[in-house]
Amino acid sequence: MEMIGAQAVIESLKNEGVEVVFGYPGGAVLTLYDALYKAEFPHVLARHEQGAVHAADGYARATGKVGVCFATSGPGGTNLITGIATAYMDSVPLVAITGQVGVSLIGKDSFQEADICGITTPITKHNYLVKKVQDLPRVLKEAFHIARTGRPGPVVIDISKDVFNATIDYHYPDEVKLRGYRDSATGQPAEVAAVAAELKQAEKPLIFVGGGVNISDTSADLRQLIAMTGVPVITSLMGLGCIPDQAAENLGMVGMHGTYAANMATTECDLLVGIGVRFDDRVTGLVQEFAPKAKIVHFDIDPAEINKNVRVDLKVVGDLKWSLPALSEQLAADSTIGWQERLAPWRQQVYGWKQDKPLIYQKSDTTIMPQQVIEMVSRLTQSDAIIVTDVGQHQMWTAQFYQFRAPRTLLTSGGLGTMGYGLPAAIGAQVGQPDKTVVLITGDGSIMMNCQEFATAANNGFPVKTIVMNNQVLGMVTQWQRMFYGERYSQSKLQGRTDFVKLAEAMGAAGFRITEPAELESVLRQALATEGPVLVDVQLPEVEDVLPMVPAGGRLDQMILGG
Repeated sequence: MEMIGAQAVIESLKNEGVEVVFGYPGGAVLTLYDALYKAEFPHVLARHEQGAVHAADGYARATGKVGVCFATSGPGGTNLITGIATAYMDSVPLVAITGQVGVSLIGKDSFQEADICGITTPITKHNYLVKKVQDLPRVLKEAFHIARTGRPGPVVIDISKDVFNATIDYHYPDEVKLRGYRDSATGQPAEVAAVAAELKQAEKPLIFVGGGVNISDTSADLRQLIAMTGVPVITSLMGLGCIPDQAAENLGMVGMHGTYAANMATTECDLLVGIGVRFDDRVTGLVQEFAPKAKIVHFDIDPAEINKNVRVDLKVVGDLKWSLPALSEQLAADSTIGWQERLAPWRQQVYGWKQDKPLIYQKSDTTIMPQQVIEMVSRLTQSDAIIVTDVGQHQMWTAQFYQFRAPRTLLTSGGLGTMGYGLPAAIGAQVGQPDKTVVLITGDGSIMMNCQEFATAANNGFPVKTIVMNNQVLGMVTQWQRMFYGERYSQSKLQGRTDFVKLAEAMGAAGFRITEPAELESVLRQALATEGPVLVDVQLPEVEDVLPMVPAGGRLDQMILGG
């Protein structure tokens, strides 16, 4: 079929099953947008390219599908950088299609020219510069294959303006052949057998669940393994929801702001089985003292992660869709293990920690406490919403006090820690899951970084509910300044005069404000029931710390406790 390059891009998106694109037009992509218009292809117009890429990211995390965004050349492409890096750190499948100046103008500092491939090389799984229209079908096929297979990640396709206008006899490839790229899901059965043997012998085993379980959609396999063995479980921030918070075996999040039970169990276990985790520094604390009594096992699809941060004793490289069922099968085949009797003392010990030192905070009749807000949202949504956060204290309080019970229900920037991620990601999640309640929990610092996307939500009627935890400071920054910098609050007090309710209303969203604890339930209930996008400005105390906390460089058992 003969068509121009721009039409070939749209046809390729259709062939890949893409349902929607997030983007922002400009000179180098006008022909692409013209083809989009003629094809009546679904598109969400963001108010900033960073909003578009975060929305594509949120869509991908909420659905498990590849998110797609468009941007023009130069500043359009560079405005995607933070979002691409965010997706890269958290292994999110994403294809970003950018325009580039004409082939004859490349490398001449032409108007709105930037070397997007050069800039994004360290933060993409792969990228392409397309200068020949004949390459378009192959490149698009490869890009989606790379983005969604193996360890997912972002791929950038930078397309010269000439290519959009050039004519091609279009045929979309049936298969991908990439020399040197391995996306095989199956690993070595002997590695699984070795882990099974260790589990059968361990007296204090502990399962550590990370974002890889969410990404691979293997939460059901994980739950089957836990139900069979009764091994206690801890999670990373990105692993929340893979096992219900209400499950008896779940000791909670581990690490800097982890629970007492999770951190102590990590310190005392004799076998730590990491599943889809990176052993991030926020989890390990002082890495030399991490899980000091344990043999460490690492399940991961990416061999580059093995021994990168923590030296492990056993590894299982492969897709969790293969390795988790294989492990359960190995364990189920041995009826002599006697899990309940053998693990009873260990379970009693860790459940004692969980009961004796739960997450607590000081409640007040006159002041709204941030933890109280999260608990109320959890109760009113019956823990059945998609929760999106920005980054800071509110992110950690959400991780601690919202009762997650299902995978893909927490969307947050874990690896990069991107303020401004929340609102556009929530919009993307709402587009991908239109029948779900989507709640953004953000801070008065984070929300200002991409607040223009309220216009996107309002114009499209996306019913995202935004809760601004308004304490007039950069909360996590002031907490560190309070604890480690002699209370010298350098440039962290916002002293905001911004009226968030008016800001939301000016962009077409509904606005509410809560100033008293007695108003909390009724106003939040009203906000959740209001049609369309909503912002709730919750007035909080300036000084409230996220606790427990392991100081940077400390051991996990050296927690500063709260309450």
